[in-house]
Amino acid sequence: MKIEHLEERITDYKLSIKTVVDKKTKWKEHTKPFLLNTLTAIVEKYAIGWKVQELNWIHNSEAINISFESFPEELMDCTNQIPEFQFISGGALVFSQTYSGDVFVIVLFPEVDGVTLENNMVELATLNPSEITEKLIIEKVDEFLKEMIQWEVPIKKSKVGYTSS
Repeated sequence: MKIEHLEERITDYKLSIKTVVDKKTKWKEHTKPFLLNTLTAIVEKYAIGWKVQELNWIHNSEAINISFESFPEELMDCTNQIPEFQFISGGALVFSQTYSGDVFVIVLFPEVDGVTLENNMVELATLNPSEITEKLIIEKVDEFLKEMIQWEVPIKKSKVGYTSS
């Protein structure tokens, strides 16, 4: 093999770096602010105890999330009927940009004191930042709410020989 055989690989490598830079630029200039605005509009329209956060862990890892921070105010009276009831905060829908410039969309479940959950997250998608639209964000918030409902009130699993009521 001669040194000239590397030319194609060198070209591919340069293109891969350009692709990552393009995705990160799209995230910074459009996708991240768009996510922030869209999720904030959802939180303002539906006040159910959630908030939007912008997270910057390290230079190569940024995220926007919507997470449950408190119990919906309109349901406070019913929780007061059960003194030992405790709201477990922390469920979150996270849009996180990866080192490659793609965006992971994951659901993080609340952490319950003393209970180690094997599957404390669900990956919903891995997307190019240019694929993130208002429709997609709304669909992911819908999936997030379904996951949280399932987490709050799990469906009883049927066993052979038993029926669920």
